[in-house]
Amino acid sequence: MTGTLYVVATPIGNLEDMTPRAARMLREVALIAAEDTRQTRKLLTHLGVSTRTVSYNQHNARQRTPALLDALRKGNVVLVTDAGAPGVSDPGAGLVAEAARAGFSVVSVPGPSAVTAALAIAGFSADTFHFIGFLPRTTKARRATLAEASSLRATLVLFEAPHRLLATLADIAEVLGDRRLAACREMTKVHEEVFRGTAREAIAHFGSPRGEFTLVIEGAPDAALREPASAERIAEAMAAARASGLSRRDAAVRVSRELGVPRRTAYAAWEKV
Repeated sequence: MTGTLYVVATPIGNLEDMTPRAARMLREVALIAAEDTRQTRKLLTHLGVSTRTVSYNQHNARQRTPALLDALRKGNVVLVTDAGAPGVSDPGAGLVAEAARAGFSVVSVPGPSAVTAALAIAGFSADTFHFIGFLPRTTKARRATLAEASSLRATLVLFEAPHRLLATLADIAEVLGDRRLAACREMTKVHEEVFRGTAREAIAHFGSPRGEFTLVIEGAPDAALREPASAERIAEAMAAARASGLSRRDAAVRVSRELGVPRRTAYAAWEKV
């Protein structure tokens, strides 16, 4: 084996966040594999780097991987995405796995991350967190994903595009209730904004969302502090969950989290709805 694959994190907005080591890697390698060569070219121009680039993304990963492995046999290669770390809700994991399997050294060059940047300013505990990434596109699938995470005590982190933000916030309000959240918009950019409140309050605040969002949501509250829920209350909650389109399993997860009852108890209440 000859070359090393360097997995390089790039700025999530402000180009000044590029680390000196990452910039040096871009200059020294023989080839840069980029999610979007046009986007990466802006960064390279800013840095005064002229290294050759090729595209590597979800559409051409299978076809491009053999050529990149051949390039590694001749020299070092850098892998970057449009912003942040490759492999974190971005292309990259496949090439990393194939390079390692082929015996090449794979080295991380860490840097900016929307996940850790948002956690740092959200005001919630980051001792444990659950990264969801981008939620599914359909309402039913989004709610099912949120329901699965609803009982986690860990802080939740997810990404969302502006045109889906309001629908996602509505689903968060429906499935997770009035938990506190921080909606971090356009982090490190000129119009950076952090909104803190509930999902319903965020819907009112972001009338016409613009920019990329990272949402940080507080984890499930301590069920042990709640008053025991009656059978009637459990049945009512399951009926509401059923009416919102949740499956029996997802409804049980949500009601278990909201009322602090065992999932099997909530699941059984479905028959009484």
